[in-house]
Amino acid sequence: MDPKETATEANRAQDDSTATMVKVVYDRLLAMINDFEIKPGERVNEVLVARKLGVSRTPLREALNRLAIEGFLTTRPAKGFFCRDLNPEDTFQLYQLRAIIETAGVRLAARSARDEDLTKLRDFLMSTADSKDEPIESLLSYDETFHESIVKMSGNAEMLRVMKNLNQRIRPVRWIDLNRRGRPATQREHQLILTALIERDADKAASLMEQHITRRLDEIDSSIRQIYGHIYVGRPSRATG
Repeated sequence: MDPKETATEANRAQDDSTATMVKVVYDRLLAMINDFEIKPGERVNEVLVARKLGVSRTPLREALNRLAIEGFLTTRPAKGFFCRDLNPEDTFQLYQLRAIIETAGVRLAARSARDEDLTKLRDFLMSTADSKDEPIESLLSYDETFHESIVKMSGNAEMLRVMKNLNQRIRPVRWIDLNRRGRPATQREHQLILTALIERDADKAASLMEQHITRRLDEIDSSIRQIYGHIYVGRPSRATG
């Protein structure tokens, strides 16, 4: 093989390895943020985090920059990276954006979703209906899977990408909301939305989706107060009924 081609292949392999490591570090950091190992408003100690994750500063810094671009972290000149505060107004705006994306997504899905994909989603709802003894992380995963499946059926990859980012950024509030409302109520609303989709009733599906997602500012403020209470006083059991 030509030496230039060999060098190119080696560089490509190294780039792939670096990208993989950055993704691993990114996922670990995101989990630390969602689990409040890195608390809202807290400065990220890069030396301690690099040591905890067993990585060098280079992939760590790339992952931190990505999280900052996506809105999970903020930066301050000469001070580094900070976990974004949980602000009721900011979170309210994220919910507004989520409602816009998902109502548009469910309208598109009502027109373009394949019958077999709707059947799979119905089977998924049925298979996860009896989840009273499962941890809250599983329930959140079920909830996100349902919503992301609908937007995926819209055929708009950009809407899905934005929605996944939103889901991560509002996850702490959804965690509280699901604990408060309970899985059965959420499941009933999901079933109504899916029925409207199967009937290809875009208007009804969009209306139900908007009602399902929309949260008032005072509800969000209350949830965030509970989150801070869990962080600094003690978190409740992760199991839910």
